[in-house]
Amino acid sequence: MDKLHIGTMGWSYDFWKGDFYPEGTKAEEFLSVYARHFDTVEVNSTFYRIPYKETVENWRNRTPEGFIFSAKFPRKITHLKMLQDCQEELDVFIDHMSLLGDKLGPLLLQFPPQFKPESITILEDFLPGLPEGYRYAVEVRNKKWLEERFYSLLRDNGIALVLMDHPWMPEMDTITADFTYIRWEGDRKKVKGDQGKVEIDRSGDINEWASKVKGILDDSVEVYGYFSKNYSGYPPEDVIRLKGLL
Repeated sequence: MDKLHIGTMGWSYDFWKGDFYPEGTKAEEFLSVYARHFDTVEVNSTFYRIPYKETVENWRNRTPEGFIFSAKFPRKITHLKMLQDCQEELDVFIDHMSLLGDKLGPLLLQFPPQFKPESITILEDFLPGLPEGYRYAVEVRNKKWLEERFYSLLRDNGIALVLMDHPWMPEMDTITADFTYIRWEGDRKKVKGDQGKVEIDRSGDINEWASKVKGILDDSVEVYGYFSKNYSGYPPEDVIRLKGLL
């Protein structure tokens, strides 16, 4: 399925060694081994800092043709400055990530709960100014955002609403672009995610999501989806289960 891209949030997990990563695998080999199993990954490290150009080029060179990196916007843009006075950071981020070329997937604007619907005018000013030629997705963690003015803003700019499986948020199914972005985040209060094994059986939830994803694909919408280590505790198995159902 060339319109289906399912992977995990991050790959640099030492506690996956012995199962997903063979014993003896070095940290610098994790990405190339990961890319033998899955064709996409969400980069979390970009949330904390803009990567060096050399780092981005290394990601590109360690993965095969057709591999896709999605990446979070830096928190300085989304959390600290909340889209204001951040043009320099935006330009540098896009410039560096563009080195991935056709391996660059959607760029994720993830906002904190404190970013409330009262700030929609800030979003209305910011989104149309995003550099063209890239795909963007927006994640909000305040359910009051989920109304038509917000959906219309995303549609008008060709930006995907992130569909979340998260304890704070209601079930979401609104599609606002020619692709959708799904994040299976789970509950970090219940799942540590650092034991290298399944901690909670989410097979029933994944079965339900498989039906939803099939419906989305049937509508010719491209799907990018990523499992957190806090979902079942072991994202590689979650990816394999969902892809098997699809």
